Amino acid sequence: MQELNLPPFEYKVTKSSENLLIWDVLRRRNIVLTPEEWVRQHVVHYLINHRGYPKGLLSLERGHTYNQRQKRTDLCALDAYGRPLLLVECKAPSVPITADVALQAATYNQTIGAPLLLLTNGLHHFCWRVDFVHRTNERLLEVPSYGEVQQP
Repeated sequence: MQELNLPPFEYKVTKSSENLLIWDVLRRRNIVLTPEEWVRQHVVHYLINHRGYPKGLLSLERGHTYNQRQKRTDLCALDAYGRPLLLVECKAPSVPITADVALQAATYNQTIGAPLLLLTNGLHHFCWRVDFVHRTNERLLEVPSYGEVQQP
């Protein structure tokens, strides 16, 4: 397990009558600030500001069908043609990244087909490159930058 040192980012938090809200740069609106949302916002800013992923190619809570059921991905980075490059599964910091979490993400990715997979709770992360042809996974020490990602 590798520590995910997410650098600080500029965020805007406001308070509604009962909730804290954080400004989401992708959805361009305030979102209820849950622990999982805090992790998701950190990852979004990390990918944009430190790994070079274009903001316009990041998709939050994208719908997909698995086993005839509607599911949503936490975050998906796309290439210039709209094909998935990186699937991200975010959990709250209190939720450990377990084999069950990895299985959930890998199962979703069978439908999505992203060559990179990232699981994070904001404190720990697992990132790997998926080879669908040879049915193998290569563990990575960090999230590749957008320019390093090779889509077949």
